[in-house]
Amino acid sequence: MRRLLLLTLLLTMIFGCGTVKNSLENEVKKKEVRSEAERGEEERSIEAVVIYDLDIDFSKESIRALEIYNDEVIGIGSSKGFSILNFKSINEVVHVGSTVEDKNDKGEVIKTYAFRSVAFNEDSFFVQSIESPASLYKCNLDLDCKLVYEERHEKAFYDSVEFWNDKEGIAMGDPTEDCLSIIVTRDEGETWNKLPCSTLPKVAEGEAAFAASDTNIAIVGEQAWIISGGVKSRVFHTSDKGKTWEVVETPLVQGTGSQGGYSIDFFDAQNGFIIGGDYTKAEDDIANKAITNDGGKTWQLIADGQEPDYRSCVQYIPNGKGNELVAVGFRGISYSNDFGKTWKKLSEESFFTIRFLDASTAYAAGKGRVSKLIFK
Repeated sequence: MRRLLLLTLLLTMIFGCGTVKNSLENEVKKKEVRSEAERGEEERSIEAVVIYDLDIDFSKESIRALEIYNDEVIGIGSSKGFSILNFKSINEVVHVGSTVEDKNDKGEVIKTYAFRSVAFNEDSFFVQSIESPASLYKCNLDLDCKLVYEERHEKAFYDSVEFWNDKEGIAMGDPTEDCLSIIVTRDEGETWNKLPCSTLPKVAEGEAAFAASDTNIAIVGEQAWIISGGVKSRVFHTSDKGKTWEVVETPLVQGTGSQGGYSIDFFDAQNGFIIGGDYTKAEDDIANKAITNDGGKTWQLIADGQEPDYRSCVQYIPNGKGNELVAVGFRGISYSNDFGKTWKKLSEESFFTIRFLDASTAYAAGKGRVSKLIFK
């Protein structure tokens, strides 16, 4: 059996017809730009989102991992491989894609690797496949890649990867023993080591995580928080970049394999948010959102029984006060400007994951699509 990494290069016009038909260029020209000083202390309220689909054929891919490197480069991971999108101008993007396949001696494809975890450090792009052999690659921005970690275990299933800094990073996955699978690097991603269960909290039977949006890990400073889900949904915390760990309960719905927390984000070292629910009962909005104001020591339900229902990803809007959040899922895009107490549904459009470039611009991905979102 041979493993092959296949590279494709496409030069593509960037935006096709999205939710709104006018061109991005015209939108940018019309967009009012105001300085922070001009905004003063007024509370912003977003009323709409304009969605521009990238005119790239992702129709055969489910995309659950997306990270922004800078204002010109984003990386994605999908059911068919991984890609770098390099925005050369306002209307043009270079799409470099890679597929990892196993082939038999006859040259027939017997497995295509799916990637649901991606991350950047200073000059490299990291992509991790989900199932055994769970394979973590370190790539440059031209997608010249090398294998830096591999785990062969029938239960191996990796969900998310993040970096504290350019040298130190963390990835997590479902248990193969009686603890979460957590691997760390201290040398810029050249080598990764799995933490022994003796150093980690024990998991409950049926406790795992959801590879739904590559947002199982949140990092602030030297801290990291991990959200689990399933029969048990808790938050695992390290204050020293993975050397020691503790775990706390959450009030999220839990008890079956499809329930619990799907996504976690922190605005700063004290204020965080978790969201999820039950994707098999996606209209339910009971016990699917919780907030912390003490660094994750305790969590309280918020907006219980209110919008939004099941969501796979939540993100704080950057450069603000921590009062603005956006949550996405296959049932739409929701927004709060009061720390998650109340929400408004901005769109019915389906996305699995989202990342912000600035306070008004984000990229989101889902089934067969990557889109640029302008919040107004």
